[in-house]
Amino acid sequence: MARRSTRKRKVIPDAPVSDEGILKTEYVLPEWKLMLIHAAIIIVAGLWIYSPSFHGSWVGDDSVYISQNQLLKEPDRLWKAWFEPGSFIEYYPIEQTVQWVQWQSWGEDTLGYHLTNVFLHLLGSFLVWRLLSKLGLRLAWLGGLIFAIHPMMVESVAWISELKNTLSVPPFLLAMCAWIDYEEHGKPRDYFLALGLFLLAMLCKVGMAAFPAVILLYAWWRRGRIGPRDFFACAPFLFITAILVSINIWSGSLFIQAQMNNPYSVGVDGFFPRLVLAGQILSFYFAKCFWPFFQVIYYPKWNVDASQPLQYLPLLVMAVVVCYLWWKRRTWGRHVLLGLGFFTLVLSPFLGFIDSSYMTYTWTMDHFLYIPLIGIIGVVVAGIEDLDAQLAPAMHPFSSGLLTVLMGLLALESHWYNAAFTSDETFWNYVIDRNPAAWSAHENLGKVLLQENEPELAKQQFFIAILQRPDISDPYRDLASAYMELGQNAEAIAALQLGMKKDPDDPLLHNNMGIMLDEAGKLTEAQGEFESALRRRPLYLDAHNNLGHVLLQLGHIPEAIGQFRASLQIDPWDIIAHDELGVALGQSGRIPEAIDEFEKSLQLNPNDDTARQNLAKLAQEQLNAPRGNGTPQP
Repeated sequence: MARRSTRKRKVIPDAPVSDEGILKTEYVLPEWKLMLIHAAIIIVAGLWIYSPSFHGSWVGDDSVYISQNQLLKEPDRLWKAWFEPGSFIEYYPIEQTVQWVQWQSWGEDTLGYHLTNVFLHLLGSFLVWRLLSKLGLRLAWLGGLIFAIHPMMVESVAWISELKNTLSVPPFLLAMCAWIDYEEHGKPRDYFLALGLFLLAMLCKVGMAAFPAVILLYAWWRRGRIGPRDFFACAPFLFITAILVSINIWSGSLFIQAQMNNPYSVGVDGFFPRLVLAGQILSFYFAKCFWPFFQVIYYPKWNVDASQPLQYLPLLVMAVVVCYLWWKRRTWGRHVLLGLGFFTLVLSPFLGFIDSSYMTYTWTMDHFLYIPLIGIIGVVVAGIEDLDAQLAPAMHPFSSGLLTVLMGLLALESHWYNAAFTSDETFWNYVIDRNPAAWSAHENLGKVLLQENEPELAKQQFFIAILQRPDISDPYRDLASAYMELGQNAEAIAALQLGMKKDPDDPLLHNNMGIMLDEAGKLTEAQGEFESALRRRPLYLDAHNNLGHVLLQLGHIPEAIGQFRASLQIDPWDIIAHDELGVALGQSGRIPEAIDEFEKSLQLNPNDDTARQNLAKLAQEQLNAPRGNGTPQP
């Protein structure tokens, strides 16, 4: 009898069979293919969302930053951006360098500017994916997708002048990734890489200043405590923050003194009102992260009254939530505190503790959420992962379908909202439709209509702005401009006078009144108005030029020359000042100096026909001037 084999036979399992009895084979995509699919989804979604504004025109502050920014046309723009704080609103030299490069590359064509913002936004989306994966999230790519399609991102990406946001995010996130590598491996290379990238981010936008606090928060999340080593490692980041924040404060004060009116009161004073406002702003932004619909560029301002107990409710709720999360800090609470802490720290400069010009119009703006939202995205992705792990396998198709629908709704809302950024008129009409009480939107729409040669319609918008904010002088000044376009000079002067009653110290009103009086031939009175403007703002370039022009007409040539030279001290590249100074020098008989000024003007603007004609005239006069022996000079 043959011996029975003792080897264990390999049992081949039955193939899985579907309900229809058809054999099924489960196929899992290789990881690299899955990554390419996820990347393609992010890119296609981002391009589709922002496609409506690709060929849109300038909107809102785009004129200040680019289209009417004379600095971009100056030969020394890059020098000023890096080494002359106060030459522009903020000291963001990398952002201003990129704007200069874009102006040289695209000029008035907005397509290049929009594509740059979208490219940077998509790059930021991939870096959000990378950061979340370094924090151990399996569905990190989903965080990148949410960042790419979230409606609260639209304002930063579709609005060209918000380049500072899209440009600062990549170095900020790369710095975070490098810091995580340093924490894990302790390599000095990663530390200095994080420090350098943080410096780059701060030179794009000083709003990155929360980074040192964020890395301390990360240390607590990683080790459960913050030790002396963490503070020591954080010190260089704090030093960079202190230096660049100080430079920006100084730069902003210089620019306001030279170019802008004094900021209006934001209407909130005192510690407790500010605290109440901070709680309300924080809760508003938190709610918008989860319900990002019905966006408004300028949200309606609400009343802040610290004497009302109910106004402290957002602060109370947040305190209870933080206490509960702290109680749960040894488990899931720690992860939520990391995300919410990041959200709050990065958002802290925009919670109302510091006065800013935008607070005259609104308490909240979407673009302030551009980076803070990343903290909420991390919490959401972690929550989805945890929920997915607890669901029964049969529920996965339903959960995936629901998630797809939610992502689709976010993308659709972003696509619709993006259409508001296609033109200046559409932009301000969008604000007025959703916030009719936005007086600044009415004023800005009036300015657009004035540029489109619609002074009657513009006048109506200025009247609405005055009715809504009778204490603000700006609409009166604009109303005067509308009257001037209509040839109603008496009404224009009356509007300026009303504005002066509201704000006697507004230098722009005095300057405009001087222009009106100059055109009416009242030169002495015009001189007084320009001098009043300069007493209120000594570095007011236009007022120096206008005063010099009036003095020239009055025959006070040396004084006129002094005013034009004062203008050129403020801005050596001001073409009007060079032209007017050339005229004044010519009238004083200083022909070679006059010729030099006209040549400088032509170097700055080769198409300056007035300078060319004056130069030719002076050259001819110099040629015909008699010599000492009575013969013409060569």
